[in-house]
Amino acid sequence: MPSLFSLYRKIFLGRKPGWDQQALPQIEVTCPSVSLSRDKVTQYAQVCGFEFDGDKLPLTYLYVMAFRLHAVIFTHKAITFPLLGMIHLKNSITQYRAVTVDESFDLDCALTGSQQTDAGLEFTLVSKAYVGGELVWESLSTYLYRIESGGRRVRPPKASPMVWEDPAQWQLQDDLGRRYAKASGDYNLIHLHPIVSKRFGFDRVLAHGMWSKARAVAALSEHLADKPCTVDVAFKLPLLLPADVKFGHELAEDGNLRFELRDSRGRRPHLTGSIQYL
Repeated sequence: MPSLFSLYRKIFLGRKPGWDQQALPQIEVTCPSVSLSRDKVTQYAQVCGFEFDGDKLPLTYLYVMAFRLHAVIFTHKAITFPLLGMIHLKNSITQYRAVTVDESFDLDCALTGSQQTDAGLEFTLVSKAYVGGELVWESLSTYLYRIESGGRRVRPPKASPMVWEDPAQWQLQDDLGRRYAKASGDYNLIHLHPIVSKRFGFDRVLAHGMWSKARAVAALSEHLADKPCTVDVAFKLPLLLPADVKFGHELAEDGNLRFELRDSRGRRPHLTGSIQYL
């Protein structure tokens, strides 16, 4: 697997001329025979709230491996815009079967398309994990390179109308970003140091969006078991650390689950999501 430290040097220190208003080309990166560290999976599980039995992987864990291939694509010469401050809009993970820490994975990641929106340039990365030629896990991540415009200011998102009874309350410490970075390898400085986060208009460091998703999935583990499923999330308001947040879920009429991570008052969402069983 590529070294994230070397890739981050390119991301943080390399100079990009800026987006040239062109659609992004398709870019694909592969890495065969990827093996995992049980110690690193254990560390990740502890930070995200999973009960790791030493065998079956948390549903979100392969994302931290696929993210290394994301970083390779981010540093490709065709990506001409700076990456600091790029926004992760949404993520979808499909688990086709439970996978274990001792399996060997062939990973593939592709930038499949891009489109210009009112907010900027959106593009999607599709990551896949194979075991012996069998597709066992898949992730779609949509990112935004924001372009400032003179349009109206976007209103903060509102919580969904889902039933919100007796939500769980989580107290998040200010070192969460550093602990997740150590476990996942995602050392984006906006999650680690307030000097960097202030450059982008935030008074404090931000929690990683994929930590929020992993923590939500961990809280719903009893509903997932080893069932094939797709977990979709949209990242809403930034989650500044330290923070008190609330988490709730409900069963939809179709038998699937909806969930939401909100601020301490339960009024504004940091993350909204759903689980669909296959």
